[in-house]
Amino acid sequence: MKYYIIAGEASGDLHGSNLMKGIYAEDPDADIRFWGGDLMHTVWKDFTDRAHSRSGLVRHYKEGAVMGFVEVLAKARKLLGNVNFCKQDILDWNPDVVILIDYPGFNFKIAEFAHKAGFKVFYYIAPKVWASREGRIKKLKAYVDKLFIVFPFEKPYFDAKGIDYIYKGNPLVDAVDGSKAMSESREDFLIRNNLKDKPVIAMLAGSRKGEISTMMPVLTEFAAKMRNIPQYSEYQFIIAGAPSRAMKDYEPWLTDENRAYIKVLFGETQSILKQAEAAVVNSGTASLETVLFNTPQIVGYITNPVTYWIAKKIVKIKYISLGNLIVDRLAFKEYIQDDCNADALVEEVRRLIENKEYRQTMLDNYTDIRNLLGGSGASADVAEAMIQELKNQ
Repeated sequence: MKYYIIAGEASGDLHGSNLMKGIYAEDPDADIRFWGGDLMHTVWKDFTDRAHSRSGLVRHYKEGAVMGFVEVLAKARKLLGNVNFCKQDILDWNPDVVILIDYPGFNFKIAEFAHKAGFKVFYYIAPKVWASREGRIKKLKAYVDKLFIVFPFEKPYFDAKGIDYIYKGNPLVDAVDGSKAMSESREDFLIRNNLKDKPVIAMLAGSRKGEISTMMPVLTEFAAKMRNIPQYSEYQFIIAGAPSRAMKDYEPWLTDENRAYIKVLFGETQSILKQAEAAVVNSGTASLETVLFNTPQIVGYITNPVTYWIAKKIVKIKYISLGNLIVDRLAFKEYIQDDCNADALVEEVRRLIENKEYRQTMLDNYTDIRNLLGGSGASADVAEAMIQELKNQ
């Protein structure tokens, strides 16, 4: 069968790649054309006879990833161009199904178009209508043939809304448990990245330029203040470079002085999290990855002030981190906007490292989160369910 998959962000690329592996396992002759990133492209290359196919990567997510109301408005013309291009590309490809992965601002437009054009539409990783913009529920009902959810707390929500869904667990469990980072030694990690055998603090500034530009000043100040404390003077502060970004996106905040203890590593996010004593993480999928790697963390988030003001008016959830939402309590602290400052981060990281009881309580919370997420095999199970849905149509 022919599949058209759209993933617009780094997390979507990760889940899309694992979904594609499952599709190829169930449907060896699958022809997949997709919007995504390097991970999806690698899977496609491994499974496809490229000489006889128009399938493959259409657009890389780094060309269009944007978040926030003000930021979206600034790039509205480019986004509209991508939407129109995508619509025509779907018509030309004529797939058996269009599979949308998260990325609601773009994907809802495609869902409406694809449904009205007569294509089967699956939505994998539900848009977070339970957090904001609940009016989108009507669009889910109208334009999506089957919804595939990945969080246990979504089940009662969509039950109450009368939306048919399939839940097979969370694909991030497979992505983490099967990663190189989970099995490699600390020595291998240090040698590969030319690091000293000293403790590591992980710092994740986000994947979008806007997130990086707001978080980097805070993170570099935090690292400097930590290094001025005698017991942390040998610590290494490692920034996990986002897959869609380049060194130039981080360099404005790196100086001759702080480069001695701050390093930016690309393609090493999971290994950095696994080897770190603690992590300061921008909210999103990365915070849940940090849970699964069992690394104590703080979530910090700063966005455009206007975007934040609008979000406060429409976002209805108690927490911004998926892990906290899953257990419905503050399993780890969240610092937002002005509260996300260097002094607050220093205080909390020290507590995570120095207070063993406090640290263990967080790790116990992590166990609860992992148990609620379910076991392994989610990506393969979702792929199997999708193909069965197509066969039953």
